[in-house]
Amino acid sequence: MITCDGLVKIYKTDDLEVVALQGLNIQVDQGEMMAIIGNSGSGKSTLLNILGGLDRPSAGQVRVGDWDLLKITDKQLVEYKRSTVGFVWQNNARNLIPFLSALENVEMPMMLSGTYDREYAKQLLDWVGLGHRLHNKLHQLSGGEQQRVAIAISLANKPKLLLADEPTGSVDTRTADLIMDIFNRFNKELGVTIVIVTHDLTMAGKVGRVVAIRDGMTSTEFIKRNPNLDLRGGEERSSVYNVHEEYVVLDRAGRLQVPKEYLQKLNISGKASMEFDGEQIVIKPPKSIEGA
Repeated sequence: MITCDGLVKIYKTDDLEVVALQGLNIQVDQGEMMAIIGNSGSGKSTLLNILGGLDRPSAGQVRVGDWDLLKITDKQLVEYKRSTVGFVWQNNARNLIPFLSALENVEMPMMLSGTYDREYAKQLLDWVGLGHRLHNKLHQLSGGEQQRVAIAISLANKPKLLLADEPTGSVDTRTADLIMDIFNRFNKELGVTIVIVTHDLTMAGKVGRVVAIRDGMTSTEFIKRNPNLDLRGGEERSSVYNVHEEYVVLDRAGRLQVPKEYLQKLNISGKASMEFDGEQIVIKPPKSIEGA
């Protein structure tokens, strides 16, 4: 569904150039539900904006389905955003129109794309547990209910890809679990590919694969040890480290990003000594240089 190969994004002003993504590689399969994690400034939101058609890549390759987002025209970009991708923001002010009811908010993107279907709009709200709040204005809904309306809006035009930027960042734990359950349902029952950006490792632990981004590149991946594990009951608050296996990611040139905490424990900075003993690669602090 998603292929990024050597993806680069550079922001320029008259006297400043910032490289937000520097050769990022990632692949997401059709029907997958995965998460992207990273510190502030790592490039994860930039990646999401590019995949959502909200920002243009500078170089490299980025494809979503049949769309080449590096070569897409402005007219095609409108069609892409209307038909292929749905977006859920952390800030509900970007998701919702305050003077419309919940139902009218879901109907709005249908009207804009010429696919108006009131019964499907009602069904979406019923699926997110708000079938009884169709005609409530936003000030009558809690923050968690507003976020669920936003999820219904993102699916109004039946996109193949759903992007969610910190969808549980402003709600309590119980509501966050409910939102993740909704994502799981849409992923399994509708086959929607879902990519979630989050800083919450507990939420990330509820998906099959987690990709960590550092300094504009993919650094590590976490793959669930037991794909059939259903994180409920006593395990539902498990973080990604409890239920996933961690892997470092190598690019095509063989470069990798060693987790910073590993380097700190070995007092490695700048340079490292590397040895191959026939079975494994060993990274050590640099050997002292004679006469140095």
